[in-house]
Amino acid sequence: MSHRVLLVEDDRVLRSSLREALSIEGYDVRTAASLADARAQLQHEQPGSVIDLVLLDLGLPDGDGQSLLPELRAKRNIPVIVISAREAEGQKIRLLDDGADDYLVKPFGIGELLARMRVALRHRGRNSEPALLHYRHGPLEVELKTRSVRLGQVEVHLTPTEYALLARLVRHAGQVVTHRQLLADVWGAEYTEQTHYLRLYMGQLRAKLETNRTDPQHLMTEPGVGYRLAEPDAAD
Repeated sequence: MSHRVLLVEDDRVLRSSLREALSIEGYDVRTAASLADARAQLQHEQPGSVIDLVLLDLGLPDGDGQSLLPELRAKRNIPVIVISAREAEGQKIRLLDDGADDYLVKPFGIGELLARMRVALRHRGRNSEPALLHYRHGPLEVELKTRSVRLGQVEVHLTPTEYALLARLVRHAGQVVTHRQLLADVWGAEYTEQTHYLRLYMGQLRAKLETNRTDPQHLMTEPGVGYRLAEPDAAD
């Protein structure tokens, strides 16, 4: 099972790019753009969907992210990595003393962030599992590292949203991903009721990836629940 990460970041561009990068690495990413949104998500965790790690920005529109640290520590022992443009040594020391596991100054490389996340999880006895980055089913082949999608020998060009939707399904190939999960992961938590987005983009994906859209072989519908990508072919 992939680790669930709550990314608390108000910068829409950075939030989107981090969510995509972490998702490609196999993390199940939830996002919040404010303290209120983060608190709501933490308070309404369901069994089987508990947050494993928090990435916490400080400059949020409704307060300082630092105020969330005591609440996280009182709730349970969840690792927290602060991501902030603030460089002052005193600030870092205070946050680490207040319970942050690590402090990463913006801008930072995704490789460094991933390494620090692995360390924080390992210190809690939660080793990260390797992500499924390559998928093949019949003529369909997806390589997440290079963002390559091919049907046989033909390169398929997808829009950023189409690709994000397909990549989300690839990471859980063979499993049903609910409408709400897809909408939250691809468009954001505020879009979980906009199921027409899914119908539109799944139709576009099928037009590009299926020989017969009325008899899909790769992108399956689970009526009333969500969508499922066919199980990958067994390795040679």
